[in-house]
Amino acid sequence: MANYELHDRLDRLSSAEADRDVLVTLAVPPEDSIGQARQPVETDYAEASQLDEQSFPKPLTDALETVRSELNDYEEIPENGLAIYAGAPDGDLVTAVFDDLPMAIDESIYEHGNEFDLSPLEDVAEPDSTSGLLVVERGGAALGRLDETGVKPIDTFDSDVPGKSSAGGQSAERFERDRERQKREFFDEVAERAALEFLESDPVDGVLLGGTTGTVEDFREEADLDHRLEDRLVGEFAVEYASEQGLRQLAEKGRSAVDERDRRDAREALEDFFEAVRDDDRAVAYGTDEVDDALEYDAVDTLLLSAALEGQQLRTFGDRATEQGGDTVVVPDDFPDGNRFAEAFDGVGALLRFAID
Repeated sequence: MANYELHDRLDRLSSAEADRDVLVTLAVPPEDSIGQARQPVETDYAEASQLDEQSFPKPLTDALETVRSELNDYEEIPENGLAIYAGAPDGDLVTAVFDDLPMAIDESIYEHGNEFDLSPLEDVAEPDSTSGLLVVERGGAALGRLDETGVKPIDTFDSDVPGKSSAGGQSAERFERDRERQKREFFDEVAERAALEFLESDPVDGVLLGGTTGTVEDFREEADLDHRLEDRLVGEFAVEYASEQGLRQLAEKGRSAVDERDRRDAREALEDFFEAVRDDDRAVAYGTDEVDDALEYDAVDTLLLSAALEGQQLRTFGDRATEQGGDTVVVPDDFPDGNRFAEAFDGVGALLRFAID
C-alpha cells in the first residue's frame, strides 16, 4: 500500500504546471552530503533576495525558501535519498517531501521549471517483485535474479557427477550407486546455495526452476530444498543450459508465470468476495460506507481495496483493517474482474467475521 500511496502522491505532482519556471525540484542520492544538497539552493536564494520581482519571481523565491526550510530538518541525507518539491502552480504553495523511499534515488537533480521533474522517483515508485532463477543440470547449475531491470546472473558452477556407464555387472551397479550418491550431494549443494542467495542474502518473492524435465524432477524429489523455497516456487520450465544463457531462457519462459503469481492472491480473494456477494449466508460488505461501518465494529476479516483508489484512502482503510487483525489485499484494476470490482463496488469490499445489521 505504501507503493500505491507513493504513486498517488506522484500523480498529484505530475498534474502541477505553472506559466513560469517557478516550480523547484531537488533530488539527492544517499551518497551525497546535506551540504552538497543545500549549496545550490542557498546560492539561488541569496541571488533572489537581492533582485526585484521582475528579475526573480516571488513565487520562485517562496519555493526556494520552502526548500531551504525543509533541508534544515536534516543533518544527513536519509538512507535512500531525499526529494523535495516546492512551488505554487495555481497560487497556493505546494510542498512534497520524500525521505522514506523503498529504493535509493540514483540521480541528482536541482532545477526550477514550469513542471516538477519526477524522473528521479519514477523507478523508485515502481512496486518491485524479484524472482530467483535456478537452472539445474547433471553437469552444473546456475543461479540468478530477475527483477524490473532484467536478469542478473549470480553464479554458475560445474558438477562432478559422471555420465552413465555402459559397462555391465557388479562394477556397473557400484558405479551407478556412486553416481546417484554424487548426484544427491550435488543437488543438496545447489539447494543450500539457493537458500543462501534467495532466503538469506537478499530474499526473493518467488523462484523459477529450470532444466531438462528428468533432471528437474530428480532435483525436486531428491534435493534437500528449504521448505520456504518450495513454497515460493512459481513454476518449472524446460531449459537447455546451466549458464547465463540458460538463466535468460528461464526468465523469458517464466515471465508470464511471475505476472500471474503477482495477481494470484488478488484473484483468489476477489473470487471469494464475488461468491460471498451472491451467497446470502455469508457476511460481506461493499462500498465505502458499508465497509467503514464494518471496520467500526471490528468485523473485517479480509479487506479488498482497488489499486484505482487514492493512496491516502488505501492507507487509511488498510491501517484500520490491520489494527483489528484483518488482512488487506490490493486488487489491480488492469484485468476484467479487477476493473469490475473498481467500478461496481467503488473499489472497496470486505469479507466479514460476522454480519453487521
